[in-house]
Amino acid sequence: MFYVIGLGLSDEKDITVKGLEAVKKSERVYLESYTSILMVDKEKLEAFYEKPIIIATRELVELEADEILKDSDKVDISFLVVGDPLGATTHTDLLLRAHSKKIPTQTIHNASIMTALGSTGLQLYNFGQTLSLVFYTENWKPSSWFDKLKENLKLGVHTLILLDIKVREQSEENMARGRLIYEPPRFMNPQQAFSQILYTESERRSELNSEEEIEKEDLLPPSKTLAISLSRIGTPSQNLISGTLEELSNLSKEEFGDPLHSLVIVGKRLHALEFEFAGKFAIGGENGDWWKVGKEVYGVERETF
Repeated sequence: MFYVIGLGLSDEKDITVKGLEAVKKSERVYLESYTSILMVDKEKLEAFYEKPIIIATRELVELEADEILKDSDKVDISFLVVGDPLGATTHTDLLLRAHSKKIPTQTIHNASIMTALGSTGLQLYNFGQTLSLVFYTENWKPSSWFDKLKENLKLGVHTLILLDIKVREQSEENMARGRLIYEPPRFMNPQQAFSQILYTESERRSELNSEEEIEKEDLLPPSKTLAISLSRIGTPSQNLISGTLEELSNLSKEEFGDPLHSLVIVGKRLHALEFEFAGKFAIGGENGDWWKVGKEVYGVERETF
């Protein structure tokens, strides 16, 4: 059997009982290491699972998938994925390859950011398309993600934005010279993400000719758009901060803390209960702009309990 197993979001103990049973009987165990990370080292996983773990780099998964699947028609092989294996990051390519080789497969699910973002208090069925935000460079600032965000805004639904991570990435020079030298891992912080979002919003705004066009385009006025930062969701150090884009963009990297991070842009179809719950994390507490903007722009009032 070829098992694709979700590890959840925090540490070695987040694996399900079913997943752990599959790992313990597997001859080889791979850990996909380039789309997300756990909050613990590989050695902790090996000690808890009582199995050696092979790190599955992007090169191994994309170029040598047959090596991962080798002999899985005869013995059990486990492929571990942070979060849920078919959630924000999918590995359907491996499952399709196994199917073509008539290898039996089983997917064992777990918590992912796609479901754990319910800890914001926002209702999952009020979310639209999930977006990914990549690191901008001096010469490359893609903005196609903004069009999808606008589609969500027009519908009034919330938007989850996943922030870029760089693991085992090569510089352009090393890639051009064929040198297998990798850059240190980088994880986008919400401070940089909000800066990029507001940069793109400003660029789009500058292309328009009137306030009427701006309003029609559903742009993101920083002082009138609600958002939430999500840091290390599902871990003991989980941290959520809600406020306007303007308030959140003025925070320091240190206030968001260590990775991993993601963001939510709040849609106008905001229910009063969502508003109240997410307000628990508001910048400035009772005096923050969250409450004022929610009432004046989103049209929601506080609930009384």
